[in-house]
Formats: sequence, structure tokens, C-alpha cells
Amino acid sequence: MTDGFTSWVVTVAITAFALVLRMYNVSFPRTLVFDETYYPKDAWTMLHLGYEGSWPDAKTANSDIVNGMTGIWNNQAEFVVHPPLGKWIIALGEWIFGMNSFGWRFMSVIFGSLMILMTIRLARRLSRSTLVGAIAGVLLSLDGLSFVMSRIGLLDIFQAFFIVAGVAAVAADRDWFRHRLADHLRDTGKLNLDGAFGPALWWRPWRLAAGLMLGCAIGVKWNSMFVLATMGVVSVCWDFSARRLAGARKQSWWSLARDGLPAFCYLVVVAGAVYLATWARWLLAYPQMRFGTGWAGPVPDPQVQALVGRRLAALWDYHKQIYDFHTGSYMMTQTHVYSANPSGWLIVQRPIGIDAINGIAPGTQGCEAVDDTCLRVISAVGTPTLWWMAALALAAGVVWWIAGRDWRFTLPIVAMASTWIPWFRYDDRPLFFFYAICIIPFTVTILAIWLGQILGPAEDTPRRRMGAAIVGAAMALVALNFAFIYPILTDSLMTRTAWLTRMWFRSWI
Repeated sequence: MTDGFTSWVVTVAITAFALVLRMYNVSFPRTLVFDETYYPKDAWTMLHLGYEGSWPDAKTANSDIVNGMTGIWNNQAEFVVHPPLGKWIIALGEWIFGMNSFGWRFMSVIFGSLMILMTIRLARRLSRSTLVGAIAGVLLSLDGLSFVMSRIGLLDIFQAFFIVAGVAAVAADRDWFRHRLADHLRDTGKLNLDGAFGPALWWRPWRLAAGLMLGCAIGVKWNSMFVLATMGVVSVCWDFSARRLAGARKQSWWSLARDGLPAFCYLVVVAGAVYLATWARWLLAYPQMRFGTGWAGPVPDPQVQALVGRRLAALWDYHKQIYDFHTGSYMMTQTHVYSANPSGWLIVQRPIGIDAINGIAPGTQGCEAVDDTCLRVISAVGTPTLWWMAALALAAGVVWWIAGRDWRFTLPIVAMASTWIPWFRYDDRPLFFFYAICIIPFTVTILAIWLGQILGPAEDTPRRRMGAAIVGAAMALVALNFAFIYPILTDSLMTRTAWLTRMWFRSWI
């Protein structure tokens, strides 16, 4: 690819478009919506205490916060069930802009837009086409789920960014490694390795970047570990394939050990160190923490404490308590009106309601309904036409990956599968559609590659014109669909009838 500068101009332009789209009126509503009742408050106390402090009951605390009374927490540590990095990122926005709706949503907008930037670069690298990368970026900019998740103070948008960044780094490492092999052959004047193993190439900057990014992803939510595992396998398999293609023959099998061990260090060890670093402030604050009736706190095991010290032993017990919470009987007995089985995520079977004010009477709050009432809602619903096309593209990509052995589909398919399939193990408890925010960047990438195939070669031919018409129509359909559902993504005032026209299926209500 020779359009490096142009590609970055395109990337920045699309990212800026997504940023403006997401930033507009992001502070509305000014209340804490959905799970914002947890994470922005956790972030605010982390700024002041170094750990998540507890608050009065949510109804009282949330109302007081909206009214500007933001110092009503107490010093007792709160039991929380996710690592701290995502909350530290939210805290950065609160530190800059204060404990208000703009402050606790600002970083979500930034990271949601940067996720689109990373998706553009990933799609471009896989397809070797800046246009395909641009298609992926525009489509993801117009996705309802990524739009909503970029405008509320939850953790998942940060996890999605770090996962996409980590996967993009793995893709970059593949190219970097193959270029170094090619440079070695050119420098030695050989056509191939002729049965030799080739250069060791211990220094892998992009693999290091992948370890850092995926470590951060785990520092937001634990299930990112599945992506780390699969990306490690894919990366080492690509090393083996590259050496065999370069002529290492039987020696290429040594790649599984000689490239695999450094890969383990770059990915697993680095990710582990990054993850532990996300707890650094908690470890420093632990001796001063107060525990009360809400949570008795971690109980360090004496044997573990003798090995690693009291603070790390306490952190280990805390992790055991978090794991027990996620996998224990309590979660298995819970129900939720918006619970969505992962089998329906790819087709947007059950979106989730983030906020709702129903029954606004005509003549109040600007409602001009006639023989109807008004309402405001935020529904985290993926743009349906985009998700359905992406699901079809995914199915075609799986077939082509297996039958055609097309390497371009390896990374997005494996990445989306590792953010989706593990959830089936826990489908006996409430799961939610917004978890699929980690899926859509990869399925959109696959869709963009297929649209690039439909578009065809750049020559001005009837084939190209027909392809351009099809791709243009597909993107226009997504744009129109996004514009149509925009009111239910942004808490806009609408009549109940207008809302029902956007609820295409009974399962959406």
C-alpha cells in the first residue's frame, strides 16, 4: 500500500465525524442512567480515596449528584465485581470536567471514536485497501449500539477499544514479521531459507503492543482473556506459516517453541503485568481501607500472605470473591426484563433499554401529541440493517475462510468468536445485548471486506459501476436506518406511536 498519508487523512476525517456525532448533546439526560448508577460513582470515589467507596442508597445518591452534591460518599470500601481500569478512565473525564453527566461520559465518547479509528486501520490492513477501511469506519460510525455505548458511562466501550487495538496490533505483527523474513532473504541474497529456521527476531514491537492493549482490556473486564488466548494461538500459527512459506520446511516446526515462547512473554506475561498495574492504586490504599456492613473485605490467606505479602494476598482473595460472585448461585437465580441470550445477539433479537420516561402528557415537556402521549427512551439497539448484513457477511466469511483458506478472515472471525462464544457457557443467568459491543467492530470489518469484493477493481468498467451502485445502496440503507432510529438512541421526545414504528419486533419492546 502506497497511500499512507492519504489513508491517515481518511482515517482521521471519519474518526472526527464519529466524534462530533457522538459528542453532540452527550450530557443529556443529566441523570445517571442504567448502570451509570455504579461506575461513575465508583470512579469519583477512586479519585478521592484510591478505591471504590460506598454511597447512600442509589435513589438518594443519584438525585443528590444531579443536584451538585457530589461529596456524599463514605470511606467504607464497596464490593465491586470488575477490575479498576475502566473506572479510572471514567475518572479522568470527571477529574477534567467534574462529577456531572458530561464528565462521566466524556471518555466514553473519546474511546468510542478511537475504536472506530482502530477498526479502520484493521480493515485497511487486512484488505490492503484504504477504501475498505473507510467503508468499515463509516458503517461502524452509524451503528446504534456503538453510538449509545459511546455516550454513557459504562465500561464496555473501553474494553471494546482495547480489544480492537490489541487485535489490530496482532495483524500489524504478522506483516512486520513477514517483512523481516523478506529483508533477511534479500540481505543474504537467497531465494528462500532452504531448510534453515531463519532469523530469531526476538524483538517484536507490535506483539508487545498487543500484549499491552489486551492487558488493558482484561483490566476493564475479565472476559477479554479469551481474546488474549486466541490471539496468541493465531499469532504463533502465523509465524509457523510464514517460516514454512519462506522455505524453512521441517525447521518451521521449531517455530512453535522458538517463536511461541517469546510470544507467551510478549502477550501473556506483559498482559499479566499490565493487569496487575491497574490495581496499583488499590494496593497502595489497601492498608487504609475501611470495611463495614456492606462488605467485610478480603481475607488474606496466611500461606499466600507468607509468599507474596499481605496486600497481594488480599488482592488474591478479593479476586476469588469476585469470581464466586460471577459464577455462583446468586447470579444463576437472577432475572432481568432485558436479558438477551447470546444466540440472538447477531440479529439484534433483544436490545436493551438504557433509559425511559413514559406517559408524558400533551402540553407538558414540549409534547404536542394529539390523542396520544409522548415519551423519551434510550435503546441500545444495533442499526438493524447493518447487523443483519454483517451477520450474512460473517456466515459467508466462515465458509470462504474454511473453503478458500483466505487469511484475511482469520483474525476478525476468531476475534469475534472469542468475544461471543464464551458467553454461551453463562447463558443460564442474565446476559445483555450491549456485551455485543465487542463483536460489531469485527463483523463490520468482515462486511467491509465483502463490500470491497463486490466493488471490484478500480478500473472504470461496467463491473465497477455496478459494484459501486450496490455498495452505495448498502451504505445508504444503513445511514437511513440509523437516522430513523436516532430518536430512540438519544432520549429524544417523540409520541408513543412514533416510538412503536421503530419497535420492529415484539421482542424489542
